[in-house]
Amino acid sequence: MNLHQHRNCDGITRRDGLKLGLHGLLAGGLAGALRATSLQASESAPTLLKKQADACILIWMDGGPSHYETFDPKPDAPIEIRGKYQPIATQTPGIHFSEPMPRLAAISDDLAIVRSIRHDQGNHGAGNHYMTTGAPPRIPVGCGAFVSFHPSLGSVVSQQIGAPDGIPAYFSIPSMSRSGGPNFLGAKHAPFVVPDNPNSSSFQVRDVTVPSGLTDQRFSTRQQIRTQIDQLRRIKDAAAGDPVMAADEFFAQGMELISSPQSQAAFDIHSESDQVRDAYGRNTFGQQALLARRLVSAGVPFVTLVQGGWDHHVDLFDAYDTKMPPFEATIAALVTDLKERGMLERTLVIALGEFGRTPKINEQGGRDHWANAMSVMFAGGGTSGGQVIGATDRHGYAAVERVLSPENFVSTVYRKLGIDAGQMLHSPEGRPVHLVSDATPISELMS
Repeated sequence: MNLHQHRNCDGITRRDGLKLGLHGLLAGGLAGALRATSLQASESAPTLLKKQADACILIWMDGGPSHYETFDPKPDAPIEIRGKYQPIATQTPGIHFSEPMPRLAAISDDLAIVRSIRHDQGNHGAGNHYMTTGAPPRIPVGCGAFVSFHPSLGSVVSQQIGAPDGIPAYFSIPSMSRSGGPNFLGAKHAPFVVPDNPNSSSFQVRDVTVPSGLTDQRFSTRQQIRTQIDQLRRIKDAAAGDPVMAADEFFAQGMELISSPQSQAAFDIHSESDQVRDAYGRNTFGQQALLARRLVSAGVPFVTLVQGGWDHHVDLFDAYDTKMPPFEATIAALVTDLKERGMLERTLVIALGEFGRTPKINEQGGRDHWANAMSVMFAGGGTSGGQVIGATDRHGYAAVERVLSPENFVSTVYRKLGIDAGQMLHSPEGRPVHLVSDATPISELMS
């Protein structure tokens, strides 16, 4: 297993997350995980709207990427603001990206860039929560916090759209994002986490294969134990949060994964040609993105790719010189591959983090947290490319034109997937909860 550890400014490691899968059940770890999970919500059949996309791949740049060094360069600003990179022309006349983005600039006609989302949550924990749920935290939270006050995008998609046969509806690779959990929707809408490195020649997803040490007889014994457990009385009222009911769901999901040809095929990244794998990049993130494409091809409606290490308080330009070329090349390869396969029109691809970075470069050659301005990349899913929505002021201090909110962003994702962002959810206790308080999508992104 190859897990990268990225630390934010408070020194918190970004390898934490809820890893719910069959290996936890076989190891006896499921019960503990379930005890830490919120009560399961009662669910009624959702009313879906006409959708523009069947799936979403959310590329989460944890730490907060700089808008200056990506999609919103400011060449006329003073050097201490504009930094060392020059703007570069894109495929779209009149639109410029920053110098580290040449491959994305070459496919800009397939991209829509929103430059004017802003909010007031300037630390990692709060910013993550706001941008991935559409709800600001209810109380102040620490900068490095992993918090869940509201269901995440992926969990809502899991609950509202559901899973294809034999495979979960919501994946997070290689870990769960800080606020990527289900909250009151319950454990079965937590992400299926794939921590293993798909760039490894020995890559396989442990949760979709029976471990080699578990013989048929031992597995049969395990099922016999389950038969005895099945005789326990279930408390089916959702408000009770009966852990045995949740264990039933996870056992069934685990058994389905092991026996599912769909899951086996989706994870078989080794069946891809060398040409395709090389195009994505023979690195961890490149092969994770290819795996995401395979998952949406199999019918998975929501995949999050968590890419840490974007909290550049120090030596930002040295970091971007190294980190950005393979990263943006992979995103360009993903968008291009989806387009060539005829999938881009029905697959929404998004890249963002929790906020932007400060206008002035600090004494350590980095930029600090800045929630007044950020850029978000959209592609596919019925999105008209070759456009920029909104603008920051001439020095990039703040969004000033077509100012948008995290609620607008989240509502756009829901609406494209056919989910009514204005609906009321209900907690297990019957408490009504707005899915999004302002359910207005970004109109320029809607076809």
